[in-house]
Amino acid sequence: MKSVRVWWAVAAGIAVVVAAAVATVILRPDPAGPAASAPAASPSAPAVSPAPSPPAASPPAASPPAVSPPAVSPPAPAPSGTVRDVRSENAGGRSRDLTFHSPALGRTAKARILLPRGWKPGSGPWPVLYLLHGCCGPDHLGWVEYGGAERLTAGAPVIVVIPEGGPAGFYSDWLRGPRWETFHMTELLGVVEKEYGAGDRRAIAGLSMGGFGAMSYAARHPGAFQAAASFSGVLDPEAGPQGVMGIVRSHGFDPGDLWGVPGGAEDVWAAHNPRRLASALKGVWLYVSCGNGDPGPLDGPGATGDGGEQFLLAEARSFVKRVREAGLSVETDFYGDGTHSWPYWERALERALPGLLEAIGVR
Repeated sequence: MKSVRVWWAVAAGIAVVVAAAVATVILRPDPAGPAASAPAASPSAPAVSPAPSPPAASPPAASPPAVSPPAVSPPAPAPSGTVRDVRSENAGGRSRDLTFHSPALGRTAKARILLPRGWKPGSGPWPVLYLLHGCCGPDHLGWVEYGGAERLTAGAPVIVVIPEGGPAGFYSDWLRGPRWETFHMTELLGVVEKEYGAGDRRAIAGLSMGGFGAMSYAARHPGAFQAAASFSGVLDPEAGPQGVMGIVRSHGFDPGDLWGVPGGAEDVWAAHNPRRLASALKGVWLYVSCGNGDPGPLDGPGATGDGGEQFLLAEARSFVKRVREAGLSVETDFYGDGTHSWPYWERALERALPGLLEAIGVR
């Protein structure tokens, strides 16, 4: 199982490596694929050899200057139509598979729900923990299959919501494309409240791309969450825009359809950058963890260094610095050796969980 977790790791997350001015995305194989073969590079990505990542303690050279954060822009209005065809199917034990037609996505959307002990129809309101996945995996179930979500929350009186976010959705309403932010922050919240008795005490956590989503949603929707945690998250996308665009491109999308092309859409990129939005996190309990990319105690035999995790550590440090400059508190766990992989994210959730739950009144 440990080896499966390691090979799955980067299929569920992001690793961004800076080579001169170009960021290249590195993804480890899906566990179902050949263990020894690396995925082919995206045809549109430049064929360059990765240069060593910047030292972990140094902030990214391309980090934007310290300026006042942009105004938090609300998500675009939901497309015409209403949520319909809501179904909740028993997935075993306390698990439910929620599906409904999402106007924001234009299709049926999915989420895994973990119900607390003692839950019954009509009960509530219950506190809620949202867990967001990373990029590039086949579905949204990584937190259940590899991240220990069921085990870690088994005794907590909290509803756990694990929604899909697309293989490269970046938890945003795209300029041209899916409206993930509207799906998560309007449609899903409403359905979970109506179907399961979820209340307004909410915590949110995510890994890699999901770490970005957790901090972005908490900042862009003041008051929606009382706690937010990022594990190896993309917390300063402007520091490595080519990495973000490369991930979008590798899944067959035009990268300009997300936030526009850097250099011509700075306001849109800034409005989605957790580092820029740090001051909007006032009143939110914050937790940030990341490794340094070197093989660590939870890696399997033969593990190699992970330049992407090194770069994300620099982003995490830069984000934390900005949060503290804004006069806010943030707990950190920069744990040293460790790659961009599930064993570290499972441990990160276990370490962050007491603070996440306490912030929403669960003790």
